[in-house]
Amino acid sequence: MNAEQRIAIVGMACRFPGADSPAEFWRRLAAGTDLISEGEPGSGVGRVGQLFPDAAAERRPACRFGAYLEDLELFDAPFFRISPVEAQMLDPQQRLMLETSWRALEDAGIDPGRLNGSRTGVYAGISNNEYRSLILEASETTEPAASLYTVTGTSFNTAIGRVAFALGLEGPAMAVDTACSSSLVALHQAVSGLQRGEADLALAGGVHTILSGRLLELRANAGMLSPDGRCKTFDAAANGYVRGEGCGIVVLKRLAEAEADGDRIWAVIRATALNQDGASPGLTVPSGPAQERVIEAALERAGIEPADVDYVEAHGTGTEVGDPVEANATGAVYGRGRPADRPLLIGSVKTNIGHLESAAGVAGVVKVVLAMQQGIIPPHLHFRNPSPQMDWEKLPLRVTAEATEWPRRAEHPPLAGVSGFGWSGTNAHVVLEGCPAANGVRTGGDQAHWATGSARRIAVSLPERVAEVPPAGAGLAPRASRVLPLSGRSEEALRDLARAYLGWLDQHGGALHGAGRAADELLADLAWTAGIGRSHFTCRAGVVFRDAASLREGLRALVEPGADAAPAAHARAQRKVAFAFTGQASQWAGMGQSLYASEPVVRAVLDRCDEL
Repeated sequence: MNAEQRIAIVGMACRFPGADSPAEFWRRLAAGTDLISEGEPGSGVGRVGQLFPDAAAERRPACRFGAYLEDLELFDAPFFRISPVEAQMLDPQQRLMLETSWRALEDAGIDPGRLNGSRTGVYAGISNNEYRSLILEASETTEPAASLYTVTGTSFNTAIGRVAFALGLEGPAMAVDTACSSSLVALHQAVSGLQRGEADLALAGGVHTILSGRLLELRANAGMLSPDGRCKTFDAAANGYVRGEGCGIVVLKRLAEAEADGDRIWAVIRATALNQDGASPGLTVPSGPAQERVIEAALERAGIEPADVDYVEAHGTGTEVGDPVEANATGAVYGRGRPADRPLLIGSVKTNIGHLESAAGVAGVVKVVLAMQQGIIPPHLHFRNPSPQMDWEKLPLRVTAEATEWPRRAEHPPLAGVSGFGWSGTNAHVVLEGCPAANGVRTGGDQAHWATGSARRIAVSLPERVAEVPPAGAGLAPRASRVLPLSGRSEEALRDLARAYLGWLDQHGGALHGAGRAADELLADLAWTAGIGRSHFTCRAGVVFRDAASLREGLRALVEPGADAAPAAHARAQRKVAFAFTGQASQWAGMGQSLYASEPVVRAVLDRCDEL
């Protein structure tokens, strides 16, 4: 594949069952946690109790189980300048899209406020609008504004269009509904848009919530759901899937541009492919030959051999029909040229969080990217007795029933496939490549050493003929102190942000221990990204620090009750900063020397003055 056509994942954010961030999601996966819960219809407790308020009605056992998000009803409407009336009419899926998109951009080190007017696209899978029926049943208002909000708050198109509207994005905005493959199809559209030059940055992913007990019951009655509430993908006991909720968003950029900008790169998308089952044995029955063809197309576009791929994140719903078809199709393609002693590793995140339907594919992508970064494939749950419907002696597959070290290859970075097969017949496959570290293939461990692009050149306003600013570390003195800017729309939000930074310090404690260069670079990145890659709101504070210990002390002063900390200041009009060296009774020996030694721009200007 042409290098210019490769797409970098430069940011990720998610809200999945039991996990509100990629870091928490990884902790859950690494621990082998089953995040499916059981509820009691008629209890009024939890989502199951809310979906089925009538205890007297007989229901299928499968209705008791689900992988649900907590606090789905909560939403920070003022943050997005949404009125209380409109917020009431807003489908939770639209709320999740707004919040998760913002967090994904921040994870990418991109200030969302700077994207206004940019050619940034939004592509997301979304299949359910159950909230509309709830609103129509509960609302009797004829107020024009409320009626309009009901329409715009419960439509697929506005779920994506609202993100573009809130951030001022002027690239393509596309809602995708191909059932279970929706979010991977959205990813494909985003990749294609970047490759064709329709967008310069893209948000891609999917969202899904469960708000209708009736639709859940219909799936259970149709025999689609597991009566014991477990996704037992590829196991002999597989008897259906469990529904789940969630939202995942990745930020995409052309790889060459991400490298030139010095972005942190989570992974690289080598290729994507789509096709359709066509006239399969039934509308919802998967087609093995079609699945083989979509995998072949993705590998051909990626320019890699099937045997070079280490792992495939399977669609893996845990159904008697779907699992054997997928295993045979995956094995048939990825088994070509594969040594017998190196089977393809395979697993499914649905065994952890259930089937997120229109968000299922992006959940698999997030899992694979995290596994590549960590060098560990987390355990695939509930696999005890391999299904007899699959010929495991001939299939070149090994289910990762236990945590498995990612295979190390000297010749290339980690490679993986992610599959998504919709019951609509639309199939998708994505080929991902891990980022090479300085010493070759990254094999996990310390998140302080993310793969990044080349050193970033910052555009500055300088006089003509100023020599190029030397790269960081080239004869420049280390900074004695830095400032971490914090801000929020309220003082409580500011404190929450300070708590989040304290959590980050805890997470990176090993890398920050001592005063070495690695720790200094990590803290420099932190301060830089907080200043450049985040929006700055009206309620502000700043922590001046020298090292991790002084940063922790300053953050604690902001969050601990009774701490003697200055109150957060409210922003005033933006002002420019200048350094004046007048030569008229305000100078002293050594004036500006520390700035010259530590600040590249100051150094460049003074060198030119000296030359003149």
